[in-house]
Amino acid sequence: MFVIGIAGGTCGGKSTLAGKLKEHYGDRCICIHMDSYYIHPSHTTIAPITGREYVEHNHPDAMKLTELYADFDKALADPEAEICVIEGLFALHLPYIREKLDLKIFVDLASDERLVRRIKRFMSFGQTMDEVTDRYIDTVRFRHDELVEPTRWHADMVVNGNAGQTSVDILTAYIDTRLGTEN
Repeated sequence: MFVIGIAGGTCGGKSTLAGKLKEHYGDRCICIHMDSYYIHPSHTTIAPITGREYVEHNHPDAMKLTELYADFDKALADPEAEICVIEGLFALHLPYIREKLDLKIFVDLASDERLVRRIKRFMSFGQTMDEVTDRYIDTVRFRHDELVEPTRWHADMVVNGNAGQTSVDILTAYIDTRLGTEN
């Protein structure tokens, strides 16, 4: 099994890239989205600058790690799959996951572009512009700088979050080489 971890900032393109890999490889690929493992909504944090309280989604303590690790190990043991992709903010942060990866990818996108994407996404969920931007400035940006950005140094490859199909073509060519197959 070839195991790929995809990390990067909020709204940077991690899920999109993982989805394109899953689409390309179909049933040969298992995809785990770390967003599915957040504790809702009981885990909160206090913003370090403003002191406001927020539901935490930007720290590993806000995740059901035991469940995530069990599902990850189960995916790695699946005899039908050739590829496992795990994507999320902390895919390269958590040693339990990082140490099992064959390819570590960091999706890079300028913070202003990620913020615009985040505003659009969360406003579509019913949040106001002020709610989205206050939270971003109070916690998301802080946690990104603290926990996500440093994981770039673990990456084997940094991919442009706007590169689209070019990144997918390069990755699938590399993966096919590693698997000894041609698609």
